[in-house]
Amino acid sequence: QLQASGGGLVQAGGSLRLSCAASGRTFSGYAMGWFRQVPGKEREFVASISWIGGTTYYADSVKGRFTISRDNIENMLYLQMYSLKPEDTAVYYCAARRSNTPYYAVTSYDYWGQGTLVTVSS
Repeated sequence: QLQASGGGLVQAGGSLRLSCAASGRTFSGYAMGWFRQVPGKEREFVASISWIGGTTYYADSVKGRFTISRDNIENMLYLQMYSLKPEDTAVYYCAARRSNTPYYAVTSYDYWGQGTLVTVSS
């Protein structure tokens, strides 16, 4: 139902745009978010956005470098990443929450995509 794509290998300082396609059901009224996970560590919050897109939240580690957006007509979620750092290397997941309010807690999201790997080389 959620399919993330756009990951890849990029040099430090570069940029990538992740996409998340929603299918099979409507996520009307749902807030959505991006999370990331490094092997051996817990999944961590990256960014979230309300249904209309008027409210966004970012982890301090990505604030000013990443931008979350969504296209509700096309049922798409995006994460534009600039000035990438090696510590941004992770598997990135998109998720949807049965609430219009964006939030940072992993446990508050109800639907998850399969993840896309982002590798930033130094």
